[in-house]
Amino acid sequence: MNTKIQFSLILISLSLGAFAQDTITISKNELLEKVTDKNLQIKIAEKTLAGAKADFNESNSLFLPKISASHTAMMTTNPLMAFGSKLNQEILTPADFNPALLNDPDKTENYATRIEVLQPLINIDGLYGRKAAKSKMEAFDLQLERTKEYLGLEVSKAFMQLQLAYKAVEVLEKANTTAQANLKLIENYNKQGLLQKTDLLSVQVRVNEVKNQLQYAKSNVQNASDYLAFLLDESNENKVYKPLEVIENTIEISTFETQLSANRKDVLAMDKSVEAYEKMAKMSQMNFLPRLNAFGSYEMYDTQLFQTGAKGYTIGAQLSWDIFDGYKSIGKFQKAKAEFQKAEVEAKQYKAQSQLELNKTNRQLTDAENKVSLTKLALEQAQEAYRIRANRFQEGLEKTTDLLQSETLQQQKELEYLQAVFEYNFTKKYLEFLTK
Repeated sequence: MNTKIQFSLILISLSLGAFAQDTITISKNELLEKVTDKNLQIKIAEKTLAGAKADFNESNSLFLPKISASHTAMMTTNPLMAFGSKLNQEILTPADFNPALLNDPDKTENYATRIEVLQPLINIDGLYGRKAAKSKMEAFDLQLERTKEYLGLEVSKAFMQLQLAYKAVEVLEKANTTAQANLKLIENYNKQGLLQKTDLLSVQVRVNEVKNQLQYAKSNVQNASDYLAFLLDESNENKVYKPLEVIENTIEISTFETQLSANRKDVLAMDKSVEAYEKMAKMSQMNFLPRLNAFGSYEMYDTQLFQTGAKGYTIGAQLSWDIFDGYKSIGKFQKAKAEFQKAEVEAKQYKAQSQLELNKTNRQLTDAENKVSLTKLALEQAQEAYRIRANRFQEGLEKTTDLLQSETLQQQKELEYLQAVFEYNFTKKYLEFLTK
């Protein structure tokens, strides 16, 4: 074999390898399992919930003590500090009360080790803050569950779109085969002088139209596959998904509730959010009350580093009350109250919009059902009309243009019927989501 020919074959093989695509067959249930573990939107919601849990855990400081330890090294000639250091070290002698030494002490070293405990006892504002953090955490938990439900709906929609795209390719490939067969028939008639060249040109135009539509349908397959890869956070490079289940070409009639459920997770999340804002307003209001905290410390002093020659402890309790802080607490309470009232209005608006969406989607389901019936009837009529025209054309009783129009109409009605079935099934899924 010629060397140039061998080299060309190698280049062709490499090119085919570079552009080859892996077709991955996947089922709907497999997609639903994967999306829960891999979807980025769910991961974001999980991290948001983790942050809310951390805020709630932070509120444990309302009940638990704060313990700290320190070791301080100090050198001073300050009269008061020098005298106090010796007093803490328990090394004072009568000579230290000499006025000359008291007023002008020598350099004094002091090393202090201190362990301090602060224990909250009564903090009413902190209790309401903890309740607000808990409500916020529960709201984000419900939002996470609702996000998973939404992604389940989105995966179902994307999977159905992929099924529809593959079905459109199948229909158009069949239309392409029919168009090619008609073209061959017209070419034979044209060679025999039975048809004009304009008829041949019309069929050739039709063949090109079908080819373009087929290419567009194949692009839709790739687009739907890419979107599924995005939902699963997977690379879509040189890969295309193919549904294991074929698209449904019939519908099952269903009815749904027309009243918004108060137990829907996003509605419950809104209620929990309002509850959190209410607790925040209460917390700001409780800032006006006094707080009671206990404290204690254990100190060890010496003239040398890390030694404990003298020891002592202090325990006590403190009742503190901010009587007036320059309108700061009043302003915080007014802001918290306004945010609570705003949250109430937003929740009311959200529920009204959700009810509106539910009503609209219920009507859309009825419309989609009617559309399926009409497009099914139109498809049956178009199929019968094409069958009759094809038979009459072979007998020389029909024009080429009439045959082409009938073929085009049949293909169009089949795609319209599949689209109508898709719309009904997706609307039903969306209603299941809205009433869940």
